[in-house]
Amino acid sequence: MSTTGSPPAAADPLVAALSDIVGDDHVLTDAALTAAYETDWTRRWSGRARCVVRPADTDQTAVVVRACVEHDAAVLAQGGNTGLVGGGVPRGGEVVVSTGRLTGLDPVDTVAGQVTAGAGVTIAALHDHAAAAGFAYGVDLGARDSATVGGTIATAAGGVRVVRYGSTRAQVMGVEAVLPDGSVISRLDGLVKDNVGYDLPALLTGSEGTLGIVTRARLRLHPRPAHRVAALLAVGSVAEALEVFTALRAAVDELAAVELITHEGIELVVEHAGGTRPFDEPHPVCLLVEVTGRDDPTDALAAAVADLPVVRDAAVAADPPARARLWRLREGHTEAISAVGPPPHKLDVSVPLPALPELAARAPEVVAALDTTARVVLFGHVGDGNLHVNIIGPNPDDDRVDRAVFELVAELGGSISAEHGIGVHKLAYVGLGRDAADRAAMRRIKDALDPDGRFNPGVLFED
Repeated sequence: MSTTGSPPAAADPLVAALSDIVGDDHVLTDAALTAAYETDWTRRWSGRARCVVRPADTDQTAVVVRACVEHDAAVLAQGGNTGLVGGGVPRGGEVVVSTGRLTGLDPVDTVAGQVTAGAGVTIAALHDHAAAAGFAYGVDLGARDSATVGGTIATAAGGVRVVRYGSTRAQVMGVEAVLPDGSVISRLDGLVKDNVGYDLPALLTGSEGTLGIVTRARLRLHPRPAHRVAALLAVGSVAEALEVFTALRAAVDELAAVELITHEGIELVVEHAGGTRPFDEPHPVCLLVEVTGRDDPTDALAAAVADLPVVRDAAVAADPPARARLWRLREGHTEAISAVGPPPHKLDVSVPLPALPELAARAPEVVAALDTTARVVLFGHVGDGNLHVNIIGPNPDDDRVDRAVFELVAELGGSISAEHGIGVHKLAYVGLGRDAADRAAMRRIKDALDPDGRFNPGVLFED
């Protein structure tokens, strides 16, 4: 609702046009109403929107985009605003197109094992919807209550189940999306085999809103496991954690999650959120593993762990409350880290699995070389080589520590973005992972679909 004190047309003709499309209640211009859309979750990036518009469906979204084209306005799509790299908030007066009202969920196709979901459906709601039909959605992450289908497709999100199901890319069977000229592509048939031309849904997945606004998606589902058991395994180093992962991968059938946390991270979570420490004695590194199956996998997991002399201690949780307590130690990291000092530097990187111990050892060293007072907290996904390097202390605008870690990652043959995207945070470092020919090819795709640079300007490319 516009609360500027005068009719929308008097303030901005585009706002008036958008109000005609979606209704006054769904065009926000007052600062008190737009504020929640203008700062990202980390608090490191913020800006002002020309307005926030909330279309009800794909057709309205297309008309909204065409109105923005007519008024030569930049457009930024936003889902749950849980991004961590500044790519989902306005920077220069863009029109923010919120997908928050696109919450339709079709019945689960139990034959195909698929479902069509609106871009504004939260990951938690999708999980509940799939579970009611006996299925599971393969992507899960701590921000599940706020993160949306559209946002996770835009960033090709990973999460904690990649080792079992793959990232968001592996779940997307098709999309419906509005392109920068206001046209609509719709591929929601869910065909497993379809080799007619370019795979446009795959192209839009991970494009960070620079090529189109996903409004609906056809998603792959998986049979819901009947049994689930979690265990927290204490080891002496990241190298030993990798050894445990390698052994468990060979010993158990359905390894669903393998998460790495450190003593310092556990202490931070306990300090911030309360609760109890998992072991009487502190251990440098812990591995949180979860195993699923048609039959109870507890005995198989216990037998596999018993054969691993590097495991110093173990806490096993088979019932839901006990599993939740263990998972809280992992999922509480993000909130606990953000509660300490200024906005942290949250670096999301990946390396080849054999290089993971070296990354974990050297990342704190390269940070300390620049700032001896900085506090580094590591956690991540062992199964896919994805480590979250959280740096507490340096000024949020001081990117020296970011560059040092990214250069280390490039040296180790890794990626500066494993699952959070590039956004604006990593724009200056894209060359560490993509050579000139690669960047030029991506630029040509952007220019072909969005010649005016209208969609999410300043993300992925230095406009």
